[in-house]
Amino acid sequence: MDFHISQFLSPGRKEFVKGTLLLTGAGLFCRVLGFFYRIYMSRTIGAEGLGLYNMIHPLFSIAFAVCAGSIQTALSQYIAASQEKGPAVFKCGLFLSLSLSVIPLLLLWKGKMFLAGNILSEPQAARYLPVLAVSVPFACLHACINGYYYGMNKAHIPSFSQIAEQVIRMGAVWLLVGYLEKNGKSVTVGLAVEGHLIGEMASAAFTFLALFLVPPQRKERQNETLIGETGRQRREQKRVEKENVLGGNAVFANLGPILILALPLMGNRLVLNLLGSAEAILIPSRLIDYGLTNKEALSIYGVLTSMALPFILFPSALTNSMAVLLLPSAAKAQAEKDESRISTMVTLSFRYSCYMGILCIGLFTRFGKSLGTIIFHNELSGSFIMVLCWLCPFMYLATTMGSIQNGLGKTGITFLQNMFAMGIRLVFVLFAVPLFGIRGYLWGFLVSELLLAFLCCFSVRRQVEFHCNMADCVLKPGLVLLISLGLELALCTAIPVTGSFLEIVFHMGIITVCYGAFLGVILR
Repeated sequence: MDFHISQFLSPGRKEFVKGTLLLTGAGLFCRVLGFFYRIYMSRTIGAEGLGLYNMIHPLFSIAFAVCAGSIQTALSQYIAASQEKGPAVFKCGLFLSLSLSVIPLLLLWKGKMFLAGNILSEPQAARYLPVLAVSVPFACLHACINGYYYGMNKAHIPSFSQIAEQVIRMGAVWLLVGYLEKNGKSVTVGLAVEGHLIGEMASAAFTFLALFLVPPQRKERQNETLIGETGRQRREQKRVEKENVLGGNAVFANLGPILILALPLMGNRLVLNLLGSAEAILIPSRLIDYGLTNKEALSIYGVLTSMALPFILFPSALTNSMAVLLLPSAAKAQAEKDESRISTMVTLSFRYSCYMGILCIGLFTRFGKSLGTIIFHNELSGSFIMVLCWLCPFMYLATTMGSIQNGLGKTGITFLQNMFAMGIRLVFVLFAVPLFGIRGYLWGFLVSELLLAFLCCFSVRRQVEFHCNMADCVLKPGLVLLISLGLELALCTAIPVTGSFLEIVFHMGIITVCYGAFLGVILR
């Protein structure tokens, strides 16, 4: 290989890898829990209920994009470049985020009938929108706190907050189902909405408590000594640092820089979420135009979004973790004019996104059909998994490269690229779905992700010189995957796969271990 990972693991860079591993571990654990949660929900409220919930949820996504997501990103980026301003920047961002959250809260609460009847075209959704509205301020609180920790290169609290959110949501939903069934009441899609609110409240409470107990202050280097400092002075310094987390002056002094970073992201995410919401609303209606009933359309949409896509997105726990931490790391490296570090980050991200994406294609084409049938008792979900798995390399590349672009200050380019990809998908929804059914949407999904990955890589390559030998990134991993699949198939002749879930997981593990081992040897 033409670079060494030791370059990336210098003392000043270990926090990135440590944070990525923490977020990846938490993300994988949460996704495992999420699978059980989705299985439970699919058997509790059914595919139609999941489809209705996935039509409602984009309204929360729009609110989050405006009030929380963009500010979280701006906080992590700004604080990473000026960590000494961390507490003041955080307080300013939190005030801005909570103030903005009042707008969508009132719109969702007061305008529930209009939104349900005229926007979602599902009047029954009106009863669930007020619950969704209440979750917005809680989402703002934990998003800002997470942005603070990311900017200070402290990923442990955001990692554990994911776990707390998922565990408490699942436990609360399980208790609610037991209560409803005990009292002879029906379980509706409202259960999923209430679970969402409980999860947001749990995450907000966890991060808020952590802010007091584990403040994200910078640690001095271990080899530094405080010459002439008395014990009282040290205690006073610690007291001041703790107070700075939520106290102090100049709360609004950083409002301008935060807005400069957040407003483009806010506009970008708002437009993209509006397009995504339009997609979520249009797919069921276009399936009805194809000839399906309303119930059938919602069920197919629920199978696609709540059964098939989670499988495809499961391995992205690693790339999403990388993306979250790549943005502040890229911003910090750019502020320090450390071009070699940026180049190394991009190279690693490109290579490992390809490696993981190619592995996922092999695993899901080999076992996708069986996984969908065994876990969800739904053959259609297995068929979707086998088609969507070809998205994996492109989706992972677009995620990491887009985050690097944002970290380098090219948010406008990232926005245009994502809008172009969303536009392609909407065109397929509008014109292909009425003619070919859900297959038309799957084709549009594949085309849009392929073009988005190409545009992101091309754009980053123009800004940063990085190594992307296609033989090492695509051809050799593809060859190694074929060898690994061949060995697993040979094993099946001796130990046939009978179809149990644990047996399939075992065979997937064999392919993964062989792939990783052979890849390590061939790329040494």
